[in-house]
Amino acid sequence: MSEKHTATTKQPECLSMTGYAQARLEKHGWAVRVTVKSVNHRFLDLKMRLPEGFDLYDLRLRQIVRERIHRGHLEIYVNAEPGTAAPVQVNKELAQAYLRAAESLMRGTSEAGKLDVVSLLRLPGVIAGVNGAVPEEVEDQEKLGQALETSLREALFKLDEMRRAEGKHLVTELRDRLARIAGQVEEVRELAMSLRPAFARRLETRLKELLGGTAIDQGRLAQEAALLAERSDISEELDRLRSHLQQFTKLLDGAGELGKKLDFLLQEMHREANTMLSKTPGVESEALAITGLALEIKAEIEKLREQVQNIE
Repeated sequence: MSEKHTATTKQPECLSMTGYAQARLEKHGWAVRVTVKSVNHRFLDLKMRLPEGFDLYDLRLRQIVRERIHRGHLEIYVNAEPGTAAPVQVNKELAQAYLRAAESLMRGTSEAGKLDVVSLLRLPGVIAGVNGAVPEEVEDQEKLGQALETSLREALFKLDEMRRAEGKHLVTELRDRLARIAGQVEEVRELAMSLRPAFARRLETRLKELLGGTAIDQGRLAQEAALLAERSDISEELDRLRSHLQQFTKLLDGAGELGKKLDFLLQEMHREANTMLSKTPGVESEALAITGLALEIKAEIEKLREQVQNIE
């Protein structure tokens, strides 16, 4: 693998958990192909599919993946065959056994025919190295392992490029939604400031209905309105929401594993939006407007959560 790949392995950018990549190479007499598919998952869920007989390479290949990928469901398919420059080694004993079995079968049936050489060579194990036949020599096994590692690293590098590009797109969408929520929060703050006089008007109207024209103690009215406004005060929820939005943006500006941290912040934001809804009673136009904005904020948070599920 080139120095370029090594130098650009880690970037201070958001990574998506969705991607696809494939790498091919011929090395040490082997033609190797590695395909990697990745989708979102809470943890690292790795499915490694190797040719039959390649189990001795499983752990070392998994370790390479774990060094690069931390979350996501990954399916890795590995295929290895002798390269074009590799000498063909025929297992003559196995080929003769196939021939004897074919001749015995033909003698026991009415079928007539002859097993041609090309068909014989295609049978499992006749040509060494095909269909999962690992070299017998330790040195040759190590060379094959190096070829597999090189191809896997190349595939993971390409996967990172795709995940990084998708991550940039996700961050742009996340920032747009954060800006919308920030604007809605400030709208709610302005409306909340006008709720106290609205509560006073509602109390006065209600008391006039109950008292039937009797004079109303304005001091008492102001006190009751203040208590109602205090119970419906959402300034703390708005402050926490603004703080969460700032933390969210700060995380997007950083690097590393962001998905779990962002998801936690969104849970907190969702809780604040719910509290705002529960603390804003009444049918005044201001209260109804706050309820509508709080519902919009919840909807935006839900969309954010869906997108964050795909971030490593």
